[in-house]
Amino acid sequence: MKKLVTIGEAANITGLSAKMIRHYEVNGLIPKVTRTDAQYRLYNSQQLKLLGVIKQAKKLGFSLVQIQALSDLWQNPNRASREVKQLAEEHLDEINLKIKELKQMKKELQELANNCNGDENASCSILDGLDKV
Repeated sequence: MKKLVTIGEAANITGLSAKMIRHYEVNGLIPKVTRTDAQYRLYNSQQLKLLGVIKQAKKLGFSLVQIQALSDLWQNPNRASREVKQLAEEHLDEINLKIKELKQMKKELQELANNCNGDENASCSILDGLDKV
């Protein structure tokens, strides 16, 4: 793709909203783009690919700081793949910790719910369980 596209076309191509694309530009995730005399943003194929990388990284749960690092690495042809792998493995560790925490939350909440009669009485084992200090 040699031609430049407007932000609306970029949004259609990438599946991102124009608002998110502007947000990524303002936050430095993508380099400043070319503008027309009327100040319309124009995106080239490389920027569209970068937006796709950002979208996928966001979908995988990377933080904006991590996405910035991935974006920088993606744009650097002299990068070392070990840096990319390290970022991915650190994120996997975070995900595994969250999964462990969620499983514990589920277990505790299930126990509370199982012990609740769920009837017309004011007594509630769920609220009693939340009252732990």
